Amino acid sequence: MNRLSDVPVPSNSSAPSPGSLPPLGRPGRNPIRRTWRIWLAAGAMGIGLAGLAVLYLRFAPLPPGGDTRPTVVYGADGSVIAQLYGGTDQRDYVPLTRIPTAMKEAVIASEDAQFYQHGGLNWRGILRALWVDIREGAAVQGGSTITQQLVKNLYLTQDRTWTRKIHEAILALQFEMHASKDEILERYLNSIYFGHGATGVGEASLTYFSKPVESLDLAQCALLAGLPRGPSVYDPIHHFQAAKERQKQVLEAMVRAGMISQAEADRAWREPVPLARQPAPDRPAPYFLDDVTRELSSGYDVPESALAKGGLSIYTTLDPKLQRLAEEAVARAIPKGSGLQAAFVALDPHTGDIKAWVGGTDYRTSSYDRVLAQRQPGSSFKPILYLTALHRGMTPTASFVSEPTTVTYGHGQTYEVHNYANHYLYRPVAMREAIARSDNVYAVDTIMKVGPQAVVEMARQLGITEPLQPYPSLALGAFPVSPLDLARAYAAIANGGVQVTPRTVREVLDPQGRALEVIDAKTTPVTDPQRTFILTDLMKSVFEPEGTGARVARELEGRPLAAKTGSTDTDAWMAGFSPNLVAVAWVGYDKDRFLSPAESTLASQIWADFMSGAVAPGSPDFPVPPGLVRVAVDPLSGKLATENCPRVEWDYFVQGTEPMEVCSLHGSPPHPPGPRGETRTPFDHLWDWFQGRSRR
Repeated sequence: MNRLSDVPVPSNSSAPSPGSLPPLGRPGRNPIRRTWRIWLAAGAMGIGLAGLAVLYLRFAPLPPGGDTRPTVVYGADGSVIAQLYGGTDQRDYVPLTRIPTAMKEAVIASEDAQFYQHGGLNWRGILRALWVDIREGAAVQGGSTITQQLVKNLYLTQDRTWTRKIHEAILALQFEMHASKDEILERYLNSIYFGHGATGVGEASLTYFSKPVESLDLAQCALLAGLPRGPSVYDPIHHFQAAKERQKQVLEAMVRAGMISQAEADRAWREPVPLARQPAPDRPAPYFLDDVTRELSSGYDVPESALAKGGLSIYTTLDPKLQRLAEEAVARAIPKGSGLQAAFVALDPHTGDIKAWVGGTDYRTSSYDRVLAQRQPGSSFKPILYLTALHRGMTPTASFVSEPTTVTYGHGQTYEVHNYANHYLYRPVAMREAIARSDNVYAVDTIMKVGPQAVVEMARQLGITEPLQPYPSLALGAFPVSPLDLARAYAAIANGGVQVTPRTVREVLDPQGRALEVIDAKTTPVTDPQRTFILTDLMKSVFEPEGTGARVARELEGRPLAAKTGSTDTDAWMAGFSPNLVAVAWVGYDKDRFLSPAESTLASQIWADFMSGAVAPGSPDFPVPPGLVRVAVDPLSGKLATENCPRVEWDYFVQGTEPMEVCSLHGSPPHPPGPRGETRTPFDHLWDWFQGRSRR
């Protein structure tokens, strides 16, 4: 075998040195050097592309849309209710030189502490937000700088998507190349939304403090700076404690940023911050519009910043004609300067659409919305009790003696029941008369028979959300509810036992006409139509001569209406409905001052004034559902009336529950029953009067 040493080497060949291998491929090429060349070429290309990108961002014009259009709010009839301006279109654009240093620093500390150090993007914040987004599988975390927030408000939608965030970041870099930091800050401070229709620091200062922004001190600046994060959540008018907590967070951020000392922050925190009276609204239905803003920002994915940005089309449920009727009714009833307040709300019982909304007598002096305030409903709560009773087997002929009564409940506790002005009939009273006269003894006897907890459960099903306790006093409306919730409960009765969710907005479109939100009517069956109709028919008796609504009956003559009054020492109510409209009126003082006898009638006056204009005389009556019979009964005996019975009621019963025995108190054959759904004419009543017999 040949060995390598034995192989002859040609004399003209170069032998490799010992211990080395012959080169592979073409001689003289180093692979490491080639890799470096590739990286250098890629780097140069990247730098070139980055340079081209910078040049493009620097010299390319910003996209159109920087000047915002108004958000237009439409009524149910398509008319324009209001135009809400945002961006730089507001009335008081304030140059940066007029804005106090404390205001600028408070906003920077709370929103973007590195504002003057970054070029439009805060990479630490972006990485933190990116990590959260990856963990959640969606774009959910913020991390935006002031510049990003500004370009989002000026140019972009409010979508929480990665595509929109990338676009936002690019625009932020571009904006920083077109404007100085001070220009960016000035536009930002004049475009952010502070609540109550105030866009920009100029309007916010006038709205909350009735003074120009340059007059604000540190405490006021910190309070305002905390609002854009959540204008309705930190609203100092309605949620002052939350606003103070947010103010404290802003002051602490200013201390961390070295803008103020801890002593200055403590002094500002302790300083009283008196708020201004609200300025006169430049739009109708201001309480309604406030609720629209709250609903869209808290209940739906339409942030208040989108409303402030402008360009939206908001289609509401408000009926301008009915809104005017409601505002005029309140204005006519409540004396100016009396301190007396009122609330009124009307809605469609079939869809839940809010048709009219008055939260107080004067938005200029108080933007506090009493449609949402909780007050004792008094006897206006009783229909919920009687609907429970009808479901528990009671019928219109169920009777209790009207006399001073003491009931025992719980662990031996007692509850004394008194009628208004200690007026008692000292005889059996049936359900129709108890509702008409608002007999408290009958109501408490009823709740003790059906059980207080059953009434609580019925109230929940009808839409009452406030806390209720299963006590005898529940029958008399001792536990506070809001006018809106009471209207919701009455709507379920008017709608044949189907509960509706009140809504103020039907649809929201973005500036391009795309739907941001479509809010459908929500209905839930909670009870049967037969018993709700029976209750409705019984509630008509409120307008009879002995009823608590008799004083307004003449104004409402010829209209199909069912209602119930309510009163406490401090609250007056009237709530009721036609087949297609529910209305609730409340009157009282904000400070729980006692009402005079004359003031206690004003809720009924407002309600009747509104309904007389909203419901036409001769409108179709409530439709009678199948499965009911209508018979003449003697209310004293609860049996079929005879021709000799001095008082006769025509009542509805679920088939099989009507009385079968004839009244034996007065003798003679039974009164001839009328056909189901019979309507009494004025001639019938006149003939009854001529015969000396009354019917109710």
